[in-house]
Amino acid sequence: MSTLLKRSVKLYVNFRNSSTPLSVFRHSRPELRNIRDTRVPMENPVETAMVKKLTDAFQPKYLEVINESSRHGVPKGSETHFKVVVVSSQFEDVNLLQRHRMVNKVLDEEINGPVHALSIVAKTPNQWEESDKTVEPSPNCKGGFGK
Repeated sequence: MSTLLKRSVKLYVNFRNSSTPLSVFRHSRPELRNIRDTRVPMENPVETAMVKKLTDAFQPKYLEVINESSRHGVPKGSETHFKVVVVSSQFEDVNLLQRHRMVNKVLDEEINGPVHALSIVAKTPNQWEESDKTVEPSPNCKGGFGK
């Protein structure tokens, strides 16, 4: 293996393990100009952000963020339709509408961005126990436009 090739492979491995944009490597190393960026993007960034925000806001006893996008007419891998199940003592003595408003406020950025539909199940720990820790499945998609 040539010295140039060895150096290119080493640089490529360093690039793959870094968060530096490929354009920086290409600019500083001419031998990397033909290498394409094959790093895998973070999977499920919207879902991941929702989990973090809900966890930080509610310290839930139980949390489930379900991506239901595949049940709708959107491209594979979309993050547009979600159901969240949040069980938190912060919902004690709070009516259902206010609980939904609390969740909506925490997820405001996602709701006003990539999330098209959000189903919310917000319960207290006692309500969660009484429900046998189950949630009704979401209804089937009607295809939009009142179909």
